[in-house]
Parts: sequence; structure tokens; C-alpha cells
Amino acid sequence: MIKQAVDFVLDLGPSIMLPIIMTVFGLLLRQGFKKSLTAGITIGIGFIGVNLVIGLLSGAIGPAAQAMVEKLGLNLDILDVGWPIGAAISFGTPVAPLMIPLVLVLNVIMLSTNLTKTLNVDIWNFWHLIFAASVTYYAYDNMILAIAVGLIVSAITLKLADWTAPAVEHHFGLKGVSMAHSETVNFAPITYASNRIVDKIPGINKIEADPETLKKRFGIFGEPLVMGLVLGLLIGFLGGYDAKGILTLGIQMSAVLILMPRMVALLMEGLIPISEGARDLINKKFPGKNVYIGLDTAIVIGTASNMAVALIMVPITLLLAVILPYNGMLPFADFAVLPFTVVWAVAAARGNIIRGIINSIVTLMIVFFIATNLADLATTMGRAVGFDFPEGATQISGIDLGSHVIPWIIVRLLDPSNPYFIAAIVAALAYCLLWYWVRNDIKRQYAKEMGLDAKTLKPVEEVQENENAYKA
Repeated sequence: MIKQAVDFVLDLGPSIMLPIIMTVFGLLLRQGFKKSLTAGITIGIGFIGVNLVIGLLSGAIGPAAQAMVEKLGLNLDILDVGWPIGAAISFGTPVAPLMIPLVLVLNVIMLSTNLTKTLNVDIWNFWHLIFAASVTYYAYDNMILAIAVGLIVSAITLKLADWTAPAVEHHFGLKGVSMAHSETVNFAPITYASNRIVDKIPGINKIEADPETLKKRFGIFGEPLVMGLVLGLLIGFLGGYDAKGILTLGIQMSAVLILMPRMVALLMEGLIPISEGARDLINKKFPGKNVYIGLDTAIVIGTASNMAVALIMVPITLLLAVILPYNGMLPFADFAVLPFTVVWAVAAARGNIIRGIINSIVTLMIVFFIATNLADLATTMGRAVGFDFPEGATQISGIDLGSHVIPWIIVRLLDPSNPYFIAAIVAALAYCLLWYWVRNDIKRQYAKEMGLDAKTLKPVEEVQENENAYKA
């Protein structure tokens, strides 16, 4: 019965269920039927629009990437099957029906005990949490252990969402929203640490390369539509396309950079009354308590800097696949997921494209390692649920599957006999230390917007009062 109910909701998809959920939220938040329904439908339209643009990106980039693969003569054993296959496999495992209600219960418990500020309504992306549990299940054949790992990953994801919420508000312009999207937000401590290191590199640390600066410096060539055109032309050229193909890809990529922000703007338009209603109600019922609505990273990927970095990373990703000695995966189906993969690399850089590329390279180096290392388990999962493997494919993985940093650490820590046990210990310690090292970086980046003193990170009014009292 639980599985049937879960399957019914999942089969409807986010473009149908999210408007329903948000309309109900709006009514519960006393926003009125008309306002709530309008907001819900607008969010649904926005999701459809975003998916259409992602479909355009996938349809254009996929063949270009395949052409580059053939041109480079890449011959890697592990096939990147893409996130839709990863999601379908995860939802098809025995763990899935149990995990979804348990994740929701855990979220409510953590909210009620003030262990998190995020209410995660992004049910379709629970597949990432289910993936963590499923990998554990097939690695150790233990359902209890699998569920425990899935819930631990869920709890960490909620804490990461809380921590990064100020960036969602001040960089992406979405107040009252957080990104409880485990395979993207788990890179935030790493990319903020990478960005801090870039701060120490002479020359590079002085380069201003955000879209606004590029517009001023390069005029029309700094405009998103022209950047998209140029990047599309470059990718088409590297893929060995003829003149028509190169020009077509250029226009398509220009369209992606223009259309994506507008589709995301629709999503934001629908979210504003819901987030404002939630904030007002919480402030009234629970003075001083903040609650964020946890949503899909899709609502923030449309910034010009993020999309530009994602397109630039297409040839760089292929180059990394060639030169990284530990990589065994042929990137293919998940090129369209790069705007999601690099979102925190760019956010940590505050939209600086040069820094965003550096952070993204660090991100993809980790992705290739995890994707290769978890390929055996991903393949076992696929065979267990009856996935129809492409002809000639012996192992499967993906860029998205390789983005699960925390699940990889935990799964490899559970088996001292595994050859990667020591590596997992080092990775766990490094991850914790990096997160501790950059724990205040987001507040420092947005101190002015948050009304904080940049040095003490205390409210400006409090610091001024203390200074006045000291002088007196």
C-alpha cells in the first residue's frame, strides 16, 4: 500500500505535484485560494519551462559531446547513463518505499527540536537520499544499516541547506528558501574552501569576471546571449561539426543562456508569496524562529554566470576524463546536469566565472573518482532492478551519481577491509575540517546584506553599541 501511494505521487512528477503541494501550503499559510492557486500553477509552469530548456541543452550538448568523444578516441569501460536512470534505479530498490516516509518524519523531528530550519518538500530529489541507502543495502545486504545511512545523509543535507541558505537569499535572490539537494549542496564546503585558496593566489585573486563586469569591459561580447553563442560555436568546432552545425549549436546555447533565467524567474515569481507567507506565519507563531522551504536546485541554476561556467566545463570535463589516471567513466548522458553540478562552485565564487571554473574543476575531479569507485555498486543496483543495459555496457555510473560525496565516505567507512577504508577516513576528516574552516565564509561574503559586522559577524547595531559604551 505504501509503495503504491509512493509510486502514484512520483509518477505524477514535480510539475504536477509541486503546484498541488504549494497551493495547499499557501492555504495553510492563509494566503487565500486565488493567491495560493496562482502561485502553485506558476511554479508548475516554471518547472515545465526549466525542463524544456534542460531538454534543449541535453539535445544539443549530447551529440556534440559524443562527437568530441569520438574525435578524442576515448575508450572507457564505465558508461555515464545519466541521472534519470540513476533516479529510476534508486526508486526501484527495496529501500525506496521505506525511505520516503522516514525522511519526512526525520525532517519534522529535526524541525520541531530546532536541529534544522529547513522543511524539505523536494520529494522527487529524495532519490539521492534513497541512492545513499540503496548503495549501502547492496554493499552490505543489511536493510537497517541502509536506512540508517540514508537518514544520516538526510540529516547532514538539512544542516548543509541551513548553512547555505544565506547564499540562496543574497546570491540567488530567494529569501526563505534553501537547497536540500544532497548531491549538489554536499560540495559547498569543498567549493568554499577552494575559493578561499584562490583568494591566496596572486593575480587570479584580483580578476573580476562576474557577468556585470564582463558587460562593462567587453560590451556586447560580455552579454549572456553572445557568451552563449561563442561557447556554442566553440563546442561545435571542437566536436568537428560543419559550418551549419556549429552555427546551429551557437544559437541553441545562446537560447539556453537567455531562456533559462526567464524560466527560473517564473519559478521565483510563484515562490515569493509562499515563502513570504511562511515567514510571516512563523514570525507570528514562533517569534525569532526562521524556517526555510527546501527546494530543487533547478530554481537557482539559471544565472548567467552559472550557465556560462557549465557550458565552458563541457570540453574541460572531457579533458579531465582523458587525463585523470583514476577515471574509468566515459561522460555522456549527464552533460546536461553540469549546471547543477557546478552551482555551488559558482556561488562560492559569487558569480566570478574564472573562480567558478577553478572550483568546478575541483568538483569534477572528485566526481570522476566517486563515479568510478561506485560503478560496481551502481551496476549491481541496476541489474537487481532489471535495468536494460545499453549494448556493450558492462558497468554504469554517471556525473550525477558521482556527486554523492557524503554517501561515498560513509559507505566506504563501514568496511575496514575495503581498500578505500583509509581513503574514506582521510576524506571524512578533510570534509569536516574544510567545513569547519569555511563555516563563517557565507556570513562574511554577505555580511553587509545580513546587517553583520564583517570582522565579528555580530549585528552592526550591537557592535556599534559596544564601541560607544567602550568610548564612554
